[in-house]
Amino acid sequence: MPASLVNFPVKFRPPPVGEPDADRSDIDLLHSIGMALIGEQDRVALYGKIVDAAIAIAGSQFGTMQLLCPQGHPSGRGGQLQLLCARGLSPEDAAFWSWVSPTAYSSCTMALTLGRRAIIPDFETWSDIAGTQDLLAFRRAGIRSAQTTPLFSRGGKLLGMISTHWNVPHQPSERDLRLLDILARQAADLLERTIAEEALRAREQELERTCAALRESRERQRETEAELRALNETLETRVRQRTDELVAAESQLRQMQKMEAIGQLTGGLAHDFNNLLAGISGSLELMQTRMDQGRLSDLGRYMAVAQGASKRAAALTHRLLAFSRRQTLDPKPTDANRLVADMEELIRRTIGPQIALDVVGETGLWPTLIDPGQLENALLNLCINARDAMPDGGRITIETANTRLDRAGAVERDLPEGQYLSLRVTDTGTGMPPEVIAKAFEPFFTTKPLGAGTGLGLSMIYGFARQSGGQARIESEVGRGTAVTLYLPRHHGAAESDDTAALPGGAPAGRGETVLVVDDEPSVRMLVTEALEDLGYTAIEATDSVTGLKVLQSDVRIDLLITDVGLPGGMNGRQMADAGRERRPALKVLFITGYAENAALGDGRLAPGMHVLTKPFAMDALGTRIRDLIPPP
Repeated sequence: MPASLVNFPVKFRPPPVGEPDADRSDIDLLHSIGMALIGEQDRVALYGKIVDAAIAIAGSQFGTMQLLCPQGHPSGRGGQLQLLCARGLSPEDAAFWSWVSPTAYSSCTMALTLGRRAIIPDFETWSDIAGTQDLLAFRRAGIRSAQTTPLFSRGGKLLGMISTHWNVPHQPSERDLRLLDILARQAADLLERTIAEEALRAREQELERTCAALRESRERQRETEAELRALNETLETRVRQRTDELVAAESQLRQMQKMEAIGQLTGGLAHDFNNLLAGISGSLELMQTRMDQGRLSDLGRYMAVAQGASKRAAALTHRLLAFSRRQTLDPKPTDANRLVADMEELIRRTIGPQIALDVVGETGLWPTLIDPGQLENALLNLCINARDAMPDGGRITIETANTRLDRAGAVERDLPEGQYLSLRVTDTGTGMPPEVIAKAFEPFFTTKPLGAGTGLGLSMIYGFARQSGGQARIESEVGRGTAVTLYLPRHHGAAESDDTAALPGGAPAGRGETVLVVDDEPSVRMLVTEALEDLGYTAIEATDSVTGLKVLQSDVRIDLLITDVGLPGGMNGRQMADAGRERRPALKVLFITGYAENAALGDGRLAPGMHVLTKPFAMDALGTRIRDLIPPP
């Protein structure tokens, strides 16, 4: 398509240079151009009028206006010149120059490189462009010469270009260049304004899209809330209709789960309990018979049998509580060798006769500061896992050792450098592949059949080790077995002795100190009160939390609070103790309970000055714990 000249309005046509009215006509021309540009609101039309004005000033057959695309532009064309408007070019030629790279050969790229106006009087005599596709494009468009005037903002930033092209060799006059500079100043101001307006429109559109997204999100939220309200109303109706049924079903399910867990992990404990109960009840009956017969000399022997059986029953109960995770977190300096030895009989009963058990304890094993009940639980769980991995029998080895971790070993185990006690349980079972080892400590992950495991055992062991300042690691090989090692920090001090240690010589420990006893069970209250009086303490009794709190808030001297955790009166024992400490900040507290409710005791953690003694307990154990809480002067 041949190049066509767009006729500019007559009022913009300048008179020939040299005529008397030339200067006046130039002023009129610039004034007309300025008025036309200022009044134009359409961006595309504005660019067209700027190019038309440049053609009118220069008397050219072609004209273009270009925008310098900023670096980092989303189009990926940063640094290139984008065609905004063209006059005299065919659609094919306009498409060819729609984007001009800085490496192309033209007057506009020369101006871009120089940072000032560029004039090419004749493309055919310009040696740089010879033999290039750019020269062929100019020939195809019918362009022989060109000039480009840069458009600079008031701050000196290059915004774009205005170019005029002729179909013959041409050198613009000084007058043409002067007027083009004036036009370029106006065009640069207008282009800067349109760029700013475009950026503002883009921000407004983005803001509108954001607002629309927010509105849509709020609408979805309202719909979701409405659905939830409707669902809640339906659920509340269902709950009201089926409360009795659900309570009964939940109670039955809890009982089934409890019985399944006890059956899985304790094996022959029921038989042991029956034997112990037979010893207790038989001794009590014989004591009654001998008393009726007046044969009091035999009472001591029967009493010793009953007390021994009750202590063994209490020990078994504590093992069960540790397994069920109902004991409060109570870190103590612990001898792991002694703990393993105490657990050995229970473990042998749990794993059964088809599996051999070896225990290898290091001589001079360091103590560790942990909750011994939690460590018992962890050891029992590890042995149960090992048993389950050996359905056809095998061997379990429990080892303890003193371990020193240097920097490399500590980094490998994600632990600080230092001294640790290691407890290792090894089996000769089926082993685990690497992908199972990677997930073994994740909660609810299990490879056991549905209903045979919860997937919580190893995760709780890992959590116990980490909370105790240690670590848990698994080594396993398919077909050869698995070893799980617990690393527990060394405690620099002696391990605690058993709680059942008696007071020296059985002598009274108290000096008239006052102890408040709060328990809703009369028999427990009576036994604890009489034991306190025998030990030399003054006892005050309360049957519920309200009565106990009234005593704590009075002016009566209280040296120690002994309370059950589960109490009537609207508060549990922990809440009552906390309320009492508001008036008596230094109050010592001893919780006595059949099982230590973690929630009631603060998620298993006790405040300083608070201790726990689990029922059933021996009276001498109670005396020992009270002596620790109320030491002699």
